[in-house]
Amino acid sequence: MSTRLERGASKKSIVVAQLVVCGIVLMFAPQAHAKPQQKPIKEFNNWPEGTSPQEIGKRVAERYAASDYINLHRNPPTPTIIYPEVCTWYGALTFAQLTHDTNLTQRLIKRFEPLFGDKASLIPKPNHVDNTVFGTVPFEINIETKDPKYLELGKSIADAQWQNPTPDGLTSQTRYWIDDMYMITAVEVQAYRATGERKYLDRAAHEMSVYLDKLQQPNGLFYHAPDVPFFWGRGNGWVAAGMTELLRSMPQDHPERAHILNSYRKMLATLLKYQNQDGTWNQLIDHPEAWPETSSTGMFTFAMITGVKNGWLDKKTYAPAARKAWLGLVHYIDANGDISNVCEGTNKNNDLNYYLTRARNTGDLHGEAPILWSASALLR
Repeated sequence: MSTRLERGASKKSIVVAQLVVCGIVLMFAPQAHAKPQQKPIKEFNNWPEGTSPQEIGKRVAERYAASDYINLHRNPPTPTIIYPEVCTWYGALTFAQLTHDTNLTQRLIKRFEPLFGDKASLIPKPNHVDNTVFGTVPFEINIETKDPKYLELGKSIADAQWQNPTPDGLTSQTRYWIDDMYMITAVEVQAYRATGERKYLDRAAHEMSVYLDKLQQPNGLFYHAPDVPFFWGRGNGWVAAGMTELLRSMPQDHPERAHILNSYRKMLATLLKYQNQDGTWNQLIDHPEAWPETSSTGMFTFAMITGVKNGWLDKKTYAPAARKAWLGLVHYIDANGDISNVCEGTNKNNDLNYYLTRARNTGDLHGEAPILWSASALLR
């Protein structure tokens, strides 16, 4: 007859043996929640010397970080910070985070501190899409630091946009300009990323869907305005970038996702046809006599890279085009981090010559911002 001690030891041995067997089984069993390893995309690696996203992004971000608020240097100065700076600031923050450049991140955040103090008047009132997009920056800082004062400011801006919605559930700032498809959706998507509250994502998705139904042309592109039938580059760039930012955060089962993704793919397929041999797109997308324009090229590059990396676009078709676009964009960036061939601020005008003769700026933040978005997309 075995003793109680022997029986206990026997039971213990059995349990140990069972645990060992279970461990072996689990070791070789498929992992239900394991994230599949994504194969590196060859087109997004092995960059020619001086063209990598790390090098270019650092140069452009440092150029921005060393500058003063651009509204103070305009002639005449604008009373508040304007959207090209907001878009560049956001891009610099994401780039610094993705490269783990804590020094750059700290300097970009420090740049915001006076806006809680003696420069608070530079924060625009959220009464227009171009002003409301400012909220993307405090939201990004909150996402990176968890500092509640940035979240509070961002939410006050995003919520003000929907204070008096239309009967159709749109923001009262709706005006059906194609720029809005970035300006409106960007801040609401950032609000969703910072808070996790679905209402912000739903606002952005509904607004985007309504704009797509109203403004997208049969070829997938967008007129600058209903009464101006020209496919202006940067205007279409705002649309492509807006859809891209929204799709990055939309769950697969979101009811608006399929519609937005279909419109995105339709647009990108047409853009592919009009890409120049050097990777750029023109000031007027479908006019070969127009000049290569870099702000639109940067926005399309961002959209294309993100689409390939997320599997929204066919890799074999779009990865080479995205690489060519990035290298084409880099060609216009000088040693200081300034990019040339940026179309000046442009209102709508039903005159072909008006678009063809727009000034080509250098160092304009309309063009600097999408470089940083694209660098960030390559690093994600």
